[in-house]
Amino acid sequence: MDKICIVYTHSKVGDLIWQLPYIESISRFHNTKIDLITRKETQTKSILGDLNYIHKVEYNAFRKGLFYWPDILKLFIFFIKNKFSHVYILDKVNKPAIAAKFAGIKNIIGPGIGKQKYWLTISNFLSESDKKLNYSEQSQKLLKLNNIPLKNIYPNLDINLNRPDINLDIKKIKGEIISFGIDSGEIFKMWYEECFIELAEKLYKEKLFDSIFLLCSKENQSMAQKIINNSKRKYFIDCSNVNLVNLMAALKKSSFFVGNNAGPLNISAAMNIDSFGLIANSPISELKYSKIIPITPDNYQDNVWYRNREGMKNLKVDKVYNFIISHVKNKK
Repeated sequence: MDKICIVYTHSKVGDLIWQLPYIESISRFHNTKIDLITRKETQTKSILGDLNYIHKVEYNAFRKGLFYWPDILKLFIFFIKNKFSHVYILDKVNKPAIAAKFAGIKNIIGPGIGKQKYWLTISNFLSESDKKLNYSEQSQKLLKLNNIPLKNIYPNLDINLNRPDINLDIKKIKGEIISFGIDSGEIFKMWYEECFIELAEKLYKEKLFDSIFLLCSKENQSMAQKIINNSKRKYFIDCSNVNLVNLMAALKKSSFFVGNNAGPLNISAAMNIDSFGLIANSPISELKYSKIIPITPDNYQDNVWYRNREGMKNLKVDKVYNFIISHVKNKK
C-alpha cells in the first residue's frame, strides 16, 4: 500500500486553501489518506482537521540561512520514521526534495523548476516558463504530467460546529448573521473602515442581518474598534481575537461574507458561502479557480497591480451594495 506525504511550504492560509483540490486528488489517486507538511503559521492542524483525506499534519519552518540544514534534517527524520513511498512537493522549494532524496524515498515528485529537478525521481518537469503560471495552474500541470486525475478545481472546506474548540459565543449566537473581512496582510488590498460602516447601514435597512462578525487579525484590532466606535452600532461583533478555527465557525454561521482579498475570503469561498471579494488593486484573474464573487470598480482593469490603498476608494459603497442586493434577490 502506498504511503503518501505532500509538502507545501507557503505561509499564507489562502495559498494553502487553493491547493486543497490537488491534495485531495493525490489522495484519491493513491486511495489513501495523506500526511501533510506545512508551516505552523497556516494553523493547518486546526483548520483542516475535519477533512477526511488528511491523516496527519507536520509543521516545518522552512527557514533560510543558518537554519536551512536543521530544517532539512527535521524533514529527513520525519521521512525516515514514516517510510513514505511517495513525497509530493507542490512548489519549487528544494529542501523537501533534498531531504526525501537522502531518506531514500523512491518516488519524489514536484514541479522541478530550477534546481529542484536534480533531486526528483521523475523525468517530466514543468518548464522554466511555467514560473509565470499561478500556483493553482502549476499544481494542475504537475498532476497532469503525472497522470493524476483532478476531481475538482475548486477548494472545499468545512468545520464541525460541535467541535470542543469552538467558542460558545459564536456557536450560540442567534439571528441572521453576515461577516465582513476588514483587513489583509497587504495594506493596498484593504477597503476603508468608513466604507464598511456605510455598507452595513444600507444592508441593515434591507433587513439582511441582525449581527455582523468583523473578521481581522489581532494586529488589526484597531480597525474593528474604529468601525464599532465610529458607527455607534451594536450589531458589530469584534472577532479580532479568535483563531482560524473560530473564524471558520463564524463564517459557517454567516449567510454571506463581504471582504478584502485575503485569507478569510478564500476560506469563506471554500466553505461554499457566498463570498463577495472587494477588489480594486489586484487581478481578479487570479481568482478563477475559486468560488469568490468579485466586486470591482467601474473603471477596473484586470491583470494590473496598484499597490496603493488609495485605489480601493475607486470601489464605491453604492456599487458594492447594489451588487450584493442584486445577488441576494436573484437567489430567492
